[in-house]
Amino acid sequence: MVQIHDSVEDAQTPKNAQTEQDLSVDRSLKKIKNKFIILSGKGGVGKTSTSVNLSMALANKGFNVGIMDVDLHGPDVPRMLGLKGMLDLNKNNKLNPIKYSDHLKVVSIESLIASKDDAIIWRGPLKYSAIQQFIGQVEWGDLDFLIIDSPPGTGDEPLTIAQTIKDAKAVIVTTPQEVSLADVRKSISFCRTVNMDIFGLIENMSGFTCPHCNKMVDLFGSGGGEKTARTAAIPFLGRIPFDPNFVTCGDNGISFQEKYADSQVARAFAEIAEKISNS
Repeated sequence: MVQIHDSVEDAQTPKNAQTEQDLSVDRSLKKIKNKFIILSGKGGVGKTSTSVNLSMALANKGFNVGIMDVDLHGPDVPRMLGLKGMLDLNKNNKLNPIKYSDHLKVVSIESLIASKDDAIIWRGPLKYSAIQQFIGQVEWGDLDFLIIDSPPGTGDEPLTIAQTIKDAKAVIVTTPQEVSLADVRKSISFCRTVNMDIFGLIENMSGFTCPHCNKMVDLFGSGGGEKTARTAAIPFLGRIPFDPNFVTCGDNGISFQEKYADSQVARAFAEIAEKISNS
């Protein structure tokens, strides 16, 4: 049963415990070279699949990568990676991330609850505390990259990351549709308001190659993401084509990049990972 906290006081951490938690957060962050938060202005643009596949592309290059799933109400990272089981404590009384491969490990709220169908009904202060614990009470070790998958919008979770991880950089995901682009402009505004560096913008679901005639079809329009990036004076990182197999693999916890290593999608993620690793 998930506990509901009805007041700020219910979720506040005693002062001494908060000080220790802050120190633990600082110690963990010092071992992580690069931190990126994946943002989107609205749901349904493929933010989590981008987080997962970008992490895998970086891990495929030999980097040590962690995924921190702070989409507390809709934690989909473990399912997309086919991960099961609960997080366990080590001898230092810290949580061990779930290992996906030698170079990729994951922490998600889904790996802390017994029933995956239980609703997470938490107010802001408890979310803040949970995210701090995801950083400070987890044995991340030495990482080249921490990829943070946040919920869509500009609410508690991305704000907590901005306040807790001062050197985190944002990667914003959108589709070419105008309704998505209008929302992504809010994400850009959010980053500038909280003084978070924007590393760049990715246009997802950008065109579909017909398997019968090999003609490119713009299912959701084309070029809107690049235009928005240019107008906002932020880097455009690339386009991820639409591929039905990409959706199927994510739903079934199968690595798309292993199964379809020569696909346009896999190559697009590898190119974006190269840009990130060279930054």
